[in-house]
Amino acid sequence: MNPDDVVLNFTPGTLVILNVVLGLIMLGIALDTRVDDFRVVARKPKPFIIAILAQLIVLPAVTTALTLILPVSASMALGMILVACCPPGNISQVLTHRSGGNVALSVSMTAVGNLIYIFVLPFSIAFWGSLRADTRALLQSVSLNGWQMLLEILLIIGLPFIAGLVIRARVPAFAAKVQPFVKWFSLIALVGFIVAALAGNWAYFVAFLGVIILVVTIHDAVALAIGYGTAVVGGLGTRERKAMTFEVGIRNAGLGLGLVFTFFGGLGGMAIVAGWWGIWDIIAGLVVAALWAAHTRRRTGAPTGDASRHAVRAG
Repeated sequence: MNPDDVVLNFTPGTLVILNVVLGLIMLGIALDTRVDDFRVVARKPKPFIIAILAQLIVLPAVTTALTLILPVSASMALGMILVACCPPGNISQVLTHRSGGNVALSVSMTAVGNLIYIFVLPFSIAFWGSLRADTRALLQSVSLNGWQMLLEILLIIGLPFIAGLVIRARVPAFAAKVQPFVKWFSLIALVGFIVAALAGNWAYFVAFLGVIILVVTIHDAVALAIGYGTAVVGGLGTRERKAMTFEVGIRNAGLGLGLVFTFFGGLGGMAIVAGWWGIWDIIAGLVVAALWAAHTRRRTGAPTGDASRHAVRAG
């Protein structure tokens, strides 16, 4: 069975549910975003510049090289590239906090980064996906239109993000009250959706289980390493390296899955890669954050994650 020939089962109603969940995720991020988060980037642009270069250039470039090394089909390769081109996931802030990293920096990078990705994502996918002959053929077979994808992304994640920013600015008390619920409900709903999608296409998932686990595990580890490595090369401190690791290593694979269903007809290799990535990067991120926090406690004798986000900002 060739994953390039497999089309996963989904319905228009399923796609609507996924788009609503993705919109809630972006709303949750925006509800937790203040104007100061953008000002932090303006005052100290170096970490953000390093992070955005790592995400927009280094990660997709290394991912494209990985697709030439790993035993992947064209659709799986395009799925890897698609995930690498997606914006950071909102759980990166949770993982940064658990590891004892710079939460304020993580929040700022997520806020500004997602705003940039709204506009560059479709063209990034088109560019990196066109570098391989077989993935370029897949893009041509679906007649991928970057402007159409941009419009879709604006509707799915752009409008909820802007709405959240407006609500946070005008009624901050209400935003602070509902944000934790929106954030965790949307995350749990996304994981539930991905699990349901995999279960509904279990035969295909099992057929490619070995290679999918291998590919996603390696790809995810490389993404985390790129985040840490670029922070080291950029001369950032330990807490900033932790934030950068998760900001680059944790991707919004749920958005990628939505794009697979919307623009690629649920193409098997792409959907399975994006779906499994959405589960695995949470598991791997939690493990890395826990090990990092334990290492920090042993080295310094001080607990990690005690300072609140606001205390970090004040510092």
